[in-house]
Amino acid sequence: MPFYTFRCEQCDETFEVRASIKEKEAGLTPECPQCQGKKTRQLISAGLVIRGGDGASLALPTCGPNAGPGCCR
Repeated sequence: MPFYTFRCEQCDETFEVRASIKEKEAGLTPECPQCQGKKTRQLISAGLVIRGGDGASLALPTCGPNAGPGCCR
């Protein structure tokens, strides 16, 4: 099941929610775990994580000179 990152518009808390694609397509609107606010919005992540042979995470840069064209605005 994928993770989705959300931000609360009331307290600015950023949090992750694990939900099925079916739940997401049905209109996932999680409550903020910090203030229980209902005005949350999903953040879009362009990051990519690759697992090395030893299982360690290798996070690739999402912005900067080595990230490729069009990544930064």
